[in-house]
Amino acid sequence: MNYLPNILFAIALVIGIGYFVRNVQKLIRNIKLGKDVDVSDNKSQRLKNMINIALGQSKMVRRPVAGFLHVIVYVGFIIINIEVLEIIIDGLFGTHRVFSGIGSLYGVLIGSFEILAVLVLVSVIIFWVRRNIIKLKRFWNSEMTSWPKNDANYILYFEMVLMSLFLIMNATDASFQAMDSGNFISQYIAPWFSGLSENSLHLVERTAWWIHILGILVFLNYLYFSKHLHILLAFPNTYYASVKPKGQLDNLESVTKEVMLMMDPNADPFAAPEEADTDEAPEKFGASDVTDLNWTQLLSAYTCTECGRCTSSCPANLTGKKLSPRKIMMDTRDRLEEVGKNIDANKGEYKDDGKQLLGDYITKEELWACTTCNACVEECPVSISPLSIIMDMRRYLVMEESAAPTELNNMMTNIENNGAPWPYNQMDRLNWKDE
Repeated sequence: MNYLPNILFAIALVIGIGYFVRNVQKLIRNIKLGKDVDVSDNKSQRLKNMINIALGQSKMVRRPVAGFLHVIVYVGFIIINIEVLEIIIDGLFGTHRVFSGIGSLYGVLIGSFEILAVLVLVSVIIFWVRRNIIKLKRFWNSEMTSWPKNDANYILYFEMVLMSLFLIMNATDASFQAMDSGNFISQYIAPWFSGLSENSLHLVERTAWWIHILGILVFLNYLYFSKHLHILLAFPNTYYASVKPKGQLDNLESVTKEVMLMMDPNADPFAAPEEADTDEAPEKFGASDVTDLNWTQLLSAYTCTECGRCTSSCPANLTGKKLSPRKIMMDTRDRLEEVGKNIDANKGEYKDDGKQLLGDYITKEELWACTTCNACVEECPVSISPLSIIMDMRRYLVMEESAAPTELNNMMTNIENNGAPWPYNQMDRLNWKDE
């Protein structure tokens, strides 16, 4: 018996899974560069969110056309890849359709896989048409440069090829066609190859089989470099996403402590300065780089699907402002990747490259254009919050650089002097009623 194909298959499997595990380790390391945050609360609500949003696609279907097509691709692609288990067993042990021994149930399974493969193929083609021929506006914003656009198309091509190979593999498998069970779609494709000899037909089947499984391994490892990393990260991201009411912003703990100290008549005014004797540097207010963000925000950056629903719903963007919530997440991910590569190049240590997220990636103009309306948070199909990153970077500008816009400085001065945002003292506040 020739064991060479089995050995080659095992080598390909080890290399493919090994490289994937290596990239997952790098991904986890990069996410852990963020600050720690307690997300152990409301476990039942978090689990419910994950089941409804990530598994149930509840936010995805709010836009019916794209949502319905996405559900088909999502369900079809996952279910069809159940057959990968059979392929792995066949590849390692030299068997052929090892699960066919379960009888008629096998035919039902493969038949459903074939129907789903066709539905996925049709859906993916429609997605390609929407993106490249109809050219929906949200796919062509300024931040969607060559790589984001090409990346999306590469994934669509991957799925087209993998689904086609699955059907061709079944159609040219003489023993499977002879079963006449489960070949719901492939029986109509098989006549296309009727002119081939038995050896040629077997060669086509084996070629489709090999390219199919190798394509799945390549696709698996391509995910790390692609926006489609959300296939894996949507579940943890929806679980760890904020469960607080939208619009409720976190207070900086360090600032809260200072305010409470000032408001406590029994507090020792000389207690706080003792902390200055420690070797620890004072904590930065807000965020200017990715390492100032918390790890859930960095997880969200990797989870972003670049679908553009956030940007297409952003009132600032719709009125011509520079802000694009999608770009905020893409910039955060790109900077995090840059920091990760820096660490790799310097043997595990970060070497200051003179760059940061604020200024080199995200501008002040973008940050101050945000109205904090939460439209982006509401629209995101995987519970990402670009607003949380925007607010942390705004805090840095105000509290570290004193770089708030003039209008905001005037408002804060009025609040300090008059107890209200308006330039009137408290005695004159109700004069309007006499006019």
